[in-house]
Formats: sequence, C-alpha cells, structure tokens
Amino acid sequence: MLFLLVFSFVPMAGIVMAFQNYIPAKGILGSDWVGLANFKYMFQIPDSMQILANTVIIAGWKIVFNTIVPVVFALLLNEIRVNWAKRTIQTVVYLPNFLSWVVLATVVINLFDYHGPVNTFLQTFGVKPILFMGSNDWFRPIMIGSDVWKGFGYGSIIYLAALTGIDPGLYEAAEMDGASRWSQLLHVTLPGMLPTIMMMTALNLTNILNAGFDQIFNMYNPIVYQTGDIIDTYVYRVGLLGQQYSLGTAIGLLKSLVGATLMISANEASKKFANMQIF
Repeated sequence: MLFLLVFSFVPMAGIVMAFQNYIPAKGILGSDWVGLANFKYMFQIPDSMQILANTVIIAGWKIVFNTIVPVVFALLLNEIRVNWAKRTIQTVVYLPNFLSWVVLATVVINLFDYHGPVNTFLQTFGVKPILFMGSNDWFRPIMIGSDVWKGFGYGSIIYLAALTGIDPGLYEAAEMDGASRWSQLLHVTLPGMLPTIMMMTALNLTNILNAGFDQIFNMYNPIVYQTGDIIDTYVYRVGLLGQQYSLGTAIGLLKSLVGATLMISANEASKKFANMQIF
C-alpha cells in the first residue's frame, strides 16, 4: 500500500499539467491554464495516427499470442506424465520471465544481428543476411515473438492451476463413454478452462495501448520508428527529452483513460459471459 501511495496516487497530482502550458520555473501553481489545447494538438501531430496504429498492432498481437501460447503450453505440459521432465521443462521456460528487458534486449539484438546466429543459420540455406533490427518489416514480429517467449511460461501458471480444478470424475466418465484423449480435451478440459481464459483475456485487453515500453525502448532505433515507435516511447522523447511536459502528460492521461474504460468494459463482459468478475 505504501508503494502504491508513493508511486501511483501521489503523482496523480501532476495530471493537472495536461491542462496547462507547464513551465518548470513557474511550477504547477504558476503555469498558465490552457484547457484542452494539449489534447487538440495531440491529434494534429503528423505522426500521431502512425504511433497509435503501431501501439495497437503490437499490443493487440501480444494479447492474442500471450493468451493462445500459454493455454497451449499448459495443455501440453499437463499431458506429460514423467514428473522430473515436467518440472524441468517448467523451470526452463519460466526463467526468461525473471530477467529484465535490459538483459534480454542484448540477447535478442545479438541473436538477430547482421552477423549473428540467425543470419549465420539462414546463410547455410543460401539466404542473404537480413538487417532484422533495422527493418520495418521484421521489427514488429521480433517484438511480439520475444515478448511471448519471455512470458508464456510464467503466464501458463494460472492455466495449470485451472486444470487442477477440473473434476477428475469428468475424465473418468468421458473415458467410460469411449472418449479419446482428444475428445476429452475438447469436451472436458477446454470447457473447464474457459472461464479462466475469458477472465485473463479480459484483463489483458486493458493493455491494448500498452505495447511494452521497456522492451521497445531497449531495442528500437530511429530506422524503425515507422513501425516501432509507440505511445510510451513517444511520450518519453517528447515529454522528457523534448521537455514538452504538458503534451506528454496529456498523451499519458488519454492512454490511462482508455485503459480504465477497457478494464470496466472487460469486467462487465467477463461477468456476463463467463460468470466471473475482476472486481
């Protein structure tokens, strides 16, 4: 609670800068009030639509794959009957989650370097080296893929827990009726996991404008701004480096309002269709 108070609630007083022409020397109390001028200017910026599109595309595909891959992995892991193998696989796939993007960005950049292992492997098939980290065609897929790789093992924990909550008697009854493993998966396992899947999807939906600042900031460069520049990195460059504090605050506030609206909507949808609610 102390952490939330200091880093989440107290800084909310700075939201007022979004409605001011904030000048550090004058402070919040002395800066001129400009109303919604910063929000209007936000949509007049030539790159605003491209930045919004980049954010939604990257975040949207991350939500899709960060839902599908952990579910599939949990189902596959659940089929392993050798305990030591199951525990070993779990440990290996969980490890990337505990490393920061500062570390993993270096790994990814070196892997996809022009003279890195990926290009070396492709050259054995006669493919010319590709400048992956400087290509607008490849940057988004690498961001999405590396994010899924980092988090799918840890993200599967809740689905593994959901699997343990399914009544074993349902499997016994299905087996007595002649159901195969595939039929049991379709008619017992997936329906049992569906409420959890819907709730997690609803939670993830709130991140539609959160494409991952840490990851992209540590791996992007001016060459890939066209497809890689997102709201968070733009706010960093404009608000902090460019010292346009009011504009940066306005963009961040709009993003937060959209996220809060999506969370409330997702909660209502989860309550209606899955009979589960977040709050």
